[in-house]
Amino acid sequence: MAVRRVRIILAVVLFWVLASWYYKSQRSGLKDEFESAVMACDNIDFGTTTARDINVFETTIRYLGGFLAAYELSDKQYPTLLNKSIEVANLLMTAFDTPNRMPIPRFNWRDYAQGKNQKAPTTVLLAEIGSLSLEFTKMSQLTGDMQYYDAIQRIYDELEDAQAKTRLPGMWPILVDASASPMSFKGDGFSLGGMSDSAYEYLPKQYLLLGGALEQPRKMYEKFIDVAEKHLLRRALHQGNLPIRFFGDAHVSKPPNGGPVVITTPRTQHLTCFTGGMVGMAAKIFDRPADLKIAEELTDGCVWSYSNTPSGIGPEIFFYIPCDTGNEKDACQWSDSRWNDAIRKHWGSGEKGEIMTEQQIANIVEGRRLPLGMVDVYDRRYQLRPEAIESVFYMYRLTGEQKWMDKAWDMFTAIEKHTRTSYASAALDDVTMVKPEQLDSMESFWLAETLKYFYLIFGDWELFDLDKWVLNTEAHPLRRADA
Repeated sequence: MAVRRVRIILAVVLFWVLASWYYKSQRSGLKDEFESAVMACDNIDFGTTTARDINVFETTIRYLGGFLAAYELSDKQYPTLLNKSIEVANLLMTAFDTPNRMPIPRFNWRDYAQGKNQKAPTTVLLAEIGSLSLEFTKMSQLTGDMQYYDAIQRIYDELEDAQAKTRLPGMWPILVDASASPMSFKGDGFSLGGMSDSAYEYLPKQYLLLGGALEQPRKMYEKFIDVAEKHLLRRALHQGNLPIRFFGDAHVSKPPNGGPVVITTPRTQHLTCFTGGMVGMAAKIFDRPADLKIAEELTDGCVWSYSNTPSGIGPEIFFYIPCDTGNEKDACQWSDSRWNDAIRKHWGSGEKGEIMTEQQIANIVEGRRLPLGMVDVYDRRYQLRPEAIESVFYMYRLTGEQKWMDKAWDMFTAIEKHTRTSYASAALDDVTMVKPEQLDSMESFWLAETLKYFYLIFGDWELFDLDKWVLNTEAHPLRRADA
């Protein structure tokens, strides 16, 4: 089963490679290979699996998104691709067969086949339930069958209704109670990183996919982004005093004798690096020119997280030094003492409560291999993730500036140097090492997303023209309704 799953994943990933070349015209000479891959799809059986549960989110963005993209990129000449899309979409639709029509993200298909009652779970991740819109919308656009769009529109309607009622009005917490009618939200943690990310990412992309015909995604985006910029967005101290920003995490406490208090943690994730591209795109399509500068600073922050490590690759999670961008001219002026103070604050006092000495701070920096300007590297791995280069790609397409290609090349050479193996590419255990150790792991998004974004930056400008295509969160291109 494992071998078959690998073959299926590689087949779907292969579509974007072959289809993109096919899309550039048949002069590539790969039409025969593409058609062989299409024919192989007929042998993929989505009717059964040895897995207990089906991950609805992952299946939607990877399998369904892959088939749909290949179908449209090849000018709808291969009905097999649409037929497979319908097969996968109809199987996924069974996860929506619950009393309140909210999906079960980890779907036990055997229970459903045996006729057991279904109910959406009390705890699901925001990203799992809020990131199905592009693919299901495209299904309705291509087939004329509105059941797919109706399924995800119910989710959007409930998200919109609840948007102003959470502990941080405008944003949704990471955890959702999908069993409730209407859907309710749990916890007090808010983030644009893992477990939430693509739910926010899909708002401007859904607007584009629908050709701007529906205002709801724009309104939802504008309500959340202003709140996120106020409470989660912080400029970070930079050793060269360059303006860089990151979205941190927020926690909303409710003291017994006072109103809610928003506490922002200067912790950022590689996963959050997609926000530069999202904010930049939305700045253009929603006429928010001031946000284009924020998008550039967000993207530069993630580029800095790469260039600032000995390996030249950014870590999975790290803590930065937030600085006040108020009226004081030196609010974000670098000094070693400010870095030391931030380390002292993060790591606490020394033994017996005395103030941590300069030598103790130096020992922490050396022992933990802290890059300049970071106070902690919480997760040192690089898992071949695409989010940083994704935003670099969008900034290049939005501005046309050569500097983004230069930054992309530096990132690519570092990644290529450390991850290349005799078979493929490997994740890394610790990017704060000069020579990180390779791990026996290569996620499918390395092929589907990371390499694709590098390819697109250095490829022809018209390939996946953003005036005509929308890239889903797995970087599968879907044609815009107005293109």
